Amino acid sequence: MRGSVLGKIVSACFAVAGIAALWLWLVSRPPMTFEERVPGQDKSGAASASEGSRTGPEGALITSGDIPPSLQPRPDGLPADLRGAWPCFRGKDLDNICKDNFTPVPKGGGFAELWSLDVGEGFAGAAVLNGRAYMLDYDREKKADVLRCLSLAEGKEIWSYTYPDNVKRNHGMSRTIPYVTDKCVVSIGPKCQVTCLNSMTGEKKWSLDLVNAYNAEVPPWYAGQCPLIDGDRVILAPGGSALMIAVDSETGETVWESPNPNNWKMTHSSITPMDFHGQRMYVYCASGGVAGVSAKDGSILWDTPEWTIRMANIPAPLPIGDGRIFLSGGYQAGSMMIKLEEKAGHIVPAILFRLKPERFGSPQHTPILYNGYIYGVRPDGMLVCLDLDGNEKWNSASAYKFGLGPYTIAGSMIYAMDDNGLLSRVEARPDEFRLWDQTKVLQGSDSWAPIAVASGRLILRDLTRMVCLRAGTPE
Repeated sequence: MRGSVLGKIVSACFAVAGIAALWLWLVSRPPMTFEERVPGQDKSGAASASEGSRTGPEGALITSGDIPPSLQPRPDGLPADLRGAWPCFRGKDLDNICKDNFTPVPKGGGFAELWSLDVGEGFAGAAVLNGRAYMLDYDREKKADVLRCLSLAEGKEIWSYTYPDNVKRNHGMSRTIPYVTDKCVVSIGPKCQVTCLNSMTGEKKWSLDLVNAYNAEVPPWYAGQCPLIDGDRVILAPGGSALMIAVDSETGETVWESPNPNNWKMTHSSITPMDFHGQRMYVYCASGGVAGVSAKDGSILWDTPEWTIRMANIPAPLPIGDGRIFLSGGYQAGSMMIKLEEKAGHIVPAILFRLKPERFGSPQHTPILYNGYIYGVRPDGMLVCLDLDGNEKWNSASAYKFGLGPYTIAGSMIYAMDDNGLLSRVEARPDEFRLWDQTKVLQGSDSWAPIAVASGRLILRDLTRMVCLRAGTPE
């Protein structure tokens, strides 16, 4: 009994001593401070599990989990020794014309398939630089966007970066093309999440949620705007609280924000740069009209409500030269040519002509200006050549219809895809429609993604499969 009492006294003494030590530690340590974590301010190259994860050439999965690197998948893709470049939507000069010199495959000779891969449902095409192909994919099982870097030689994965994004099937999922430079690759996800990674390693530089930061509204069928990099700035058009923004490509820090007095919203159209009287501007088709924004400070140089599309505004503005801009769309919008004029120190857009949709409109893809003529596919599916006054030079007639498929020009040849994977080569000449050949290159449906052309290779896709074809031999 006496021992039990003594034990209780000793235990009580130890408890009192412990409480005293804890009190001394609390009053002597510096006060704790907490810093609010703001999205986009974390410049760490390694992403947390909630932000994203990356598999790289070293084989380690960059994540906050505890899975040993030895158990992670090891991507074995290597960059190809190919110098051709198609680094963004509509190629490096933003005109959808390949300037690479290559000898095309013979007429009727077909296109050898170099590689192919299954992809998530969508219409997101590829960008190409330094022997690598980049694409924004969607993983339905993981409910995540996946920015993938592939070897241009065999299509094997070099690295990939994922982040959570709960996207439902809505006529495809991903539909944008990244912009890639020697230093970074930038993508816009279906729900307007902007991600910037190191283009060589896939390490995260910064990210920006346009919905949270600028009250952007995700367009119907998800975002279709492709990012623009101009010099050291990324140019984006969120709508909402800012019509357009410029951010530093290395840090993601804001350089300028445009006002949005008309509360115009984001569309599927992409931003086009152009120069007018020595002044660089960015032209954008928003929900309520088209505007030109100063590249210097983001001020609105001009705008007009004369060009709107009731459902989905998709084609980008097409600069023609001499201050002219060709605008086109679907949903009965037709097309329109405007001309910028300087009056009393202000830039004023004037309408030169309008064309009804049966004359020319472009529901999905941006027309191409080539050697002084405009080539595009109008709503009835016919390929058309126009002069710069809007006069039709020729159309492909009802025997040759291209639907909503993409088209590009390489080596004075139009490569035009129909909805179901039939690729046509048509001579890009204004005097007549002259079909060269046709080849079935895809077996699925909705082959609508823009085509990438580099180093004698074509990268194209349908709803669920991407292929790389040999279009010719580089010279």
